[in-house]
Amino acid sequence: MRITGTGHASMRIDTAAGSILCDPWVNPAYFASWFPFPDNSQLDWESLGQVDYLYVSHLHRDHFDAEQLKRFVSKKATVLLPEYPTSELEDQLRELGFTSFLRTVTNEVHELDGGLKIMIQALTGPMDGPIGDSSLWVEHDGVRLLNQNDARPSDLSIFAELGHVHAHLLQFSGAIWYPMVYELPESAKTAFGKQKRDRQFDRTFRYIDDLKADHVFPIAGPPCFLDDSLWQFNDIFDDEGNIFPDQQRFIEEYAKVGGTNAIVLLPGSATELTTSSAETSHPVDDVAEFFAHKEEHLRAYQERQRPVIEAAKKTWAHPEIDVLGAMKKRIEPLLEESIYLAKGVGGPIRIDLTDSFGPDGEVVESIVVDFPGKQVREYADEKVRYRFRTGRVLVEQLLHSGEVDWVNSLFLSCRFSAARVGQYNEFVYSFFKCLSEERLQYAEGWYDENERATDAEDITLGDWVVQRRCPHLKADLTRFGVIEGETLTCQLHGWKFDLTSGRCLTSAGHELRSRPATVEVGAEAGKAE
Repeated sequence: MRITGTGHASMRIDTAAGSILCDPWVNPAYFASWFPFPDNSQLDWESLGQVDYLYVSHLHRDHFDAEQLKRFVSKKATVLLPEYPTSELEDQLRELGFTSFLRTVTNEVHELDGGLKIMIQALTGPMDGPIGDSSLWVEHDGVRLLNQNDARPSDLSIFAELGHVHAHLLQFSGAIWYPMVYELPESAKTAFGKQKRDRQFDRTFRYIDDLKADHVFPIAGPPCFLDDSLWQFNDIFDDEGNIFPDQQRFIEEYAKVGGTNAIVLLPGSATELTTSSAETSHPVDDVAEFFAHKEEHLRAYQERQRPVIEAAKKTWAHPEIDVLGAMKKRIEPLLEESIYLAKGVGGPIRIDLTDSFGPDGEVVESIVVDFPGKQVREYADEKVRYRFRTGRVLVEQLLHSGEVDWVNSLFLSCRFSAARVGQYNEFVYSFFKCLSEERLQYAEGWYDENERATDAEDITLGDWVVQRRCPHLKADLTRFGVIEGETLTCQLHGWKFDLTSGRCLTSAGHELRSRPATVEVGAEAGKAE
């Protein structure tokens, strides 16, 4: 089995029974903010796209690159389709010209021609990618690979049960906007960023330890930021709070916990994988030396892409659009239908629109999305718990294009600033992922089922008895739960709970069932007397 690195989470897997291209991403994503690092645009995509199978893990635009898929990937390829609750991924691929689909069943092994076996595990919570994320397991001639990309399954045991895995490819770097865009003192941003960076590595190391594959490949990050206004987000300033560490940083951190089996795939690197070895060739003489000159690489990359960024910016403005009126038309019917998301947000949010391409510049309009009042209206000098500030042209473009997922466009662009009073609220972002009736109905049903589901099983962690499944996304706390004092942290997503009250310290809602273990012991002693 040969694994060819093609950038970010993308790779081509070649076997004697067929080839699979995964998540090809080349063109800038999220309002021309994210670019693959290192640059993969100069690969021979004409050849790389001639494959038997295509796997697109989910609809995040750093995995689903419509322009690249349409131009370079063979339409004869059979799409390995995850089992998602909506048809959006299939619909968009059909629009690009793909006609052959294998609709997989989650956690079910499918045998293809020539003895090639695959299994896709689809995650389907509202916060899993854009209504879904997935991992791909591949086996041929006894060699097994898990492409976890940036999915966060609660349990990898189902993959391990299929046989020892020889290559584990997984995310290690950030893919979010927190805390960089928050209106906080720089010292606070650095502290919160360091916490997030540490949690990212901890989660990655836990997954690695769970699967115990022969070889580990850090993929699915980081992006790089080539627009001048976003340049500071690149990890080239020795900032311990930067959440976008690169592959070489991963190698260094992994070594600190005893990791010696990591392999970096640059665009054009190729690993010949067998049951007993992994021989890798690279397009550069020295991988570590390449990363030592990262800023030089980024500056040259920036100059090549500057015309692309400037051309993109010219397409965003649509001054003919009445933003308030268009938002009312799009959002108010969804507010009327929303029960769980509206209740979860619990108040109005304010969106300040500026005369620039981001949060800088003068505010020209302020709009409130009033969740309790079920309306979109002008801001009326009122108190709000959640506030966003971004360029008016960006919202004009979202409305012009009919974008149903403002998280998978505006928020991931990092072209905004945010402020809040109190905790992070996942329902805010869940709602802005679901600006279509189909998505909203799915999310409402998911939260309804999640709220009604009772997890009766308890476990003992240290001196506490807690419910086994995390209230957030049902991670198994026997594996992901860590207790420090009276705080439990679920390391799958970094959510924290106060054990004395069960209150979630990370977001609104999601109460944890917990009690001191000594209470139960005392009760049993009383019964014995």
